Amino acid sequence: MHQLKALTISHANLSGFLPRHLNPDLTHVDLSDNKLKGKIPTSLTLLEDLKFLNLSSNGLDGEIPSELGNLISLKNLSLASNSFSGSIPSSFSAIPGLVHVDLSNNQLNGSVPKFLSELKGLKVLNLENNQLNGVLPFNASFIKRLAVFKVGGNSNLCYNHSVLSSKLKLGVARCDKNGFPIVAPSPKESSADSESDYGDDDAVDTSNKKEKHHGPSKVVLGFAIGISSIVFLIIFLILIAKCCR
Repeated sequence: MHQLKALTISHANLSGFLPRHLNPDLTHVDLSDNKLKGKIPTSLTLLEDLKFLNLSSNGLDGEIPSELGNLISLKNLSLASNSFSGSIPSSFSAIPGLVHVDLSNNQLNGSVPKFLSELKGLKVLNLENNQLNGVLPFNASFIKRLAVFKVGGNSNLCYNHSVLSSKLKLGVARCDKNGFPIVAPSPKESSADSESDYGDDDAVDTSNKKEKHHGPSKVVLGFAIGISSIVFLIIFLILIAKCCR
């Protein structure tokens, strides 16, 4: 099938290994949600015209081959829900057109590479439920331009509070001064975080709420003083009128 461009065999209960030989003209490969096992073969890393690769929800293992960086036309990559280990290959930085990267639910370790933030077209980045560690290297502007960003489920991953606010709901802990996750903050610190981590605007809101809380008692007090003054004035006028008679 030399003219074959797209190969989709998903949800088909396939077993065995990925094929060692593939049509080099393929642009779309979807073998997701099967029972395939083993490593990613060289045959997949030679598909220079490949734009879409989905191998999610299988039993694939081993390291993600750095040769995937040769797929310079790739836009959509999903290797989620397998048993891949090792680090995220730095060769991904050579794929300029990546839009969708899903590596979630594997056993990937090492740090999150900063070069991912340099992929201008990236819209979806899912790295949740792995064993990634260290300080998240992204800033708020990069995260906010993504449509999907997930890094939760990496217990040794943390974010720098001076760079990112917990208002972003990242799903990972704050870093301490040594770059390690703050696992169990004290109750006092947790209370402070819940109010102050969301920025100065929320601090203003909190003070406003306190003022509003004391507002009604001041109104009642002022009203009482006003009534008392009026009553006193009436009594004073009556006494003056009696004296004049």
